[in-house]
Amino acid sequence: MAQRDNEQPLRVDHLQSDLVGRSVRGGAVTVGAQALKVVIQFGTILILSRLLPPYAFGLLAMVAALTEILDQIKDFGLSMATIQKPDVTHEQVTALFWINTGIGATAATALWAAAPLVAQFYGHAELTEITRWLALGFLISGLATQHWALLRRQMRFSTIAAIDLGCEVLAMATAVVAAAHGAGLWALVAQRLTYGAAVMLASWSTAGWRPGLPRRCAGVGSLLTYGASVTGNGIVNVVARTLDQVLIGWFWGPQPLGLYERAYKLLMGPINQVTIPLYSVGMPALSRMASDPDRYRRTYIALSERLAMLTVPPAALLMVTADWVVAVMLGSQWGGAAPILAWLGLAASLMPVATITGLLFLTQDRAGDLFKVGLLGAAISIAAILAGLPFGTVGVAAGFALGMTCLRIPMCFWLAGRKGPVGAGDLYRSLLPSVAAAAAVFLVATLLRTLPALQAASPILGLAITGAASIATMLLCFSLIPRSRSALLGLLHLPRLALGARKARA
Repeated sequence: MAQRDNEQPLRVDHLQSDLVGRSVRGGAVTVGAQALKVVIQFGTILILSRLLPPYAFGLLAMVAALTEILDQIKDFGLSMATIQKPDVTHEQVTALFWINTGIGATAATALWAAAPLVAQFYGHAELTEITRWLALGFLISGLATQHWALLRRQMRFSTIAAIDLGCEVLAMATAVVAAAHGAGLWALVAQRLTYGAAVMLASWSTAGWRPGLPRRCAGVGSLLTYGASVTGNGIVNVVARTLDQVLIGWFWGPQPLGLYERAYKLLMGPINQVTIPLYSVGMPALSRMASDPDRYRRTYIALSERLAMLTVPPAALLMVTADWVVAVMLGSQWGGAAPILAWLGLAASLMPVATITGLLFLTQDRAGDLFKVGLLGAAISIAAILAGLPFGTVGVAAGFALGMTCLRIPMCFWLAGRKGPVGAGDLYRSLLPSVAAAAAVFLVATLLRTLPALQAASPILGLAITGAASIATMLLCFSLIPRSRSALLGLLHLPRLALGARKARA
């Protein structure tokens, strides 16, 4: 009986009959939950940035940039292997669980031992204790990796959204309360550890699966091979993504890094809340469509097009109003982050669409190609960051943005479209309506900022007026383009479709 209970969470055959309905419902739930999460995160940024100085955020970012690499190694791509493979057994997932747990424990021990070296590298002795506490998070997350993957494999998006949102609220509340009571930097450490522990407990409680004793079993080798390719790509991407913060912390110190990190978080936080859930929805859905190329292509293009509509025009607005955004969200002590945020807005305009091309490689079992793409992309980003480093944090942001927009994204599209049902031309065509709308938004916002009345207005009023005009411009552009008009109607009808699908199934 226990064996049958453990096999049930691994089955996916029952998903085929309602795959579209589950994807639609999952998309609606995920979008709603992530919207709430973005609001909560913005509120927390607003509060913590007024309770803590840039120096505190810079110190934590020094360690966090290094730990992200270990986080990729801890997962070892095995969560993706569990989601992607059509048939996995209880014994195989058990083996993967113990591998993830062992890697997590090893990473925690290694980081604890290396803490003095981290402090010596940056020249700040207080980083030793901070690093050792953060090391505990690897053991915690290693225990949760496979349970979280099983929830995604089963497309239990409502459960995933509830866990993620609830744990985020708990972690953020912990940080705000601790900071308000004078905990300083340790409020940020408590936030990270609280989130990890809460996710681990919640995923164990809801996944409906318990690991067996560690033992060898057939079929694990292919899963490890798949995971190794995913991990290699993840590591090179993380190195490229975090090298800017590591180098700024080492070269310029915690104060400039704090400004850069908050600007990066202010921008990438909301983008990740859109991109990461799309992976959660798209990975199992596209994996089940791999045998139907036409359906696969239509689904992916629709996903890419809608993501561009949600991210590209707002990024254009951000580039024009970065100083207002910083003043409202972070406060007066963070004024130096505005030009950084403006340059990162250029990078963020197309980054999410490029990021989800990883779904093409993963769901087509092209993990080796994904690693090659990551390696080339990392080389481009590292070169751009190094070129900008002598010019300070603004130079790093400019180098990163130009390298991403002019080199990395075209390379990614070309390599992703060489094989499979989705070609590079499909990827570029899915972007055109959003790029046109973004150009119009940028022009309207720039013209509005030349008006004397808005130049004298408060940042909040200026954002409200410019934002409203930009939204109207964006919607007008989308409504005039037949391709994006259909996609826009699809976004607007998503909640109704999800409700109808749920009622039909009931």
